[in-house]
Amino acid sequence: MVRTQVQFTEEQLAQLRRLAAEKGVSVSELVRRGVDRVLREERSPDRKELMARALEVAGKYDSGLTDIGRRHDDYLAEDFGR
Repeated sequence: MVRTQVQFTEEQLAQLRRLAAEKGVSVSELVRRGVDRVLREERSPDRKELMARALEVAGKYDSGLTDIGRRHDDYLAEDFGR
């Protein structure tokens, strides 16, 4: 671990202390969890991860229609009211 210094508003620190006490962890642990969450959300997925996500949902939803390949334009027109 590396020690660093972070400044919070009084209200932020009070809320962090309450939450830490409720969860039975330190304020530092909550801050580390928050940093991990931000880093996960902000990083751009690489091509391999994007492909894995796409494959995860491929075929997951079934419209029950068997002629989409032939009538896709008709279905789009119906859905968009044209």
